Amino acid sequence: MMNIAVIFAGGVGCRMNSKVLPKQFLLMHGKPIIIHTLERFDRHPEIDGIVISCIEPWIGHLEELVRQYNLQKVISIVPGGQTGQLSIYNGLLAAEKASHGEKAIVLIHDGVRPLIDEKLIHDNIENVKRYGSAITCVKVSETVLLLEEADENSIRHIPNRKSARLARAPQSFRLEDILAAHRSALEDEAYDFIDSCSLMQAYGRKMYLIEGNLENIKITTPDDFYVMRALLDAREDSQIYGLPD
Repeated sequence: MMNIAVIFAGGVGCRMNSKVLPKQFLLMHGKPIIIHTLERFDRHPEIDGIVISCIEPWIGHLEELVRQYNLQKVISIVPGGQTGQLSIYNGLLAAEKASHGEKAIVLIHDGVRPLIDEKLIHDNIENVKRYGSAITCVKVSETVLLLEEADENSIRHIPNRKSARLARAPQSFRLEDILAAHRSALEDEAYDFIDSCSLMQAYGRKMYLIEGNLENIKITTPDDFYVMRALLDAREDSQIYGLPD
């Protein structure tokens, strides 16, 4: 069975306020954020291949970066779609082609979530083997408020945070299962599912959680960028001064 990382790098990063580059190509510690992410999967012994769904005008630039950083497991880079859901679907089709009919596990991950670690990748793969899915999450540390749809200033419900989680990435599945859900969505002309676990839930698939680490944040805003840089600084310092990783 193949293990394929499907990396979503299709966003333009409007909330990042970058006037020059899409957020996945911004430099952090002298290296594009997307490369930090790809290296995590490229170096993992259980990952057999990587496909990337990239914003189309930047595919050539990404291909050059893959060569520059000598990434060995990138199988293909495909254009993103009109929505995040469709971009992921394009990546899944590339994974299906790369699997050559062999059963495969896919780990769907954000290109701008570079602090994934080796254990989390391994745990996702093992959870899919055992249960058929792995939705990475973290515990909720603050109170969650559910609002009235007609009035965003009115609270409808306050759930017990002990039974609440924040979904993160990777979100991992058997390739045949996630592709079947995507194809059902296309038949229903539903194109705007916020993420893969929402899509799978809508089409009756049971999913299983796996706990991730709090550092595995997504870079969406300038604040996220500075937090990420501080986390990378701390990791480098731990190598020099022997601080806890």
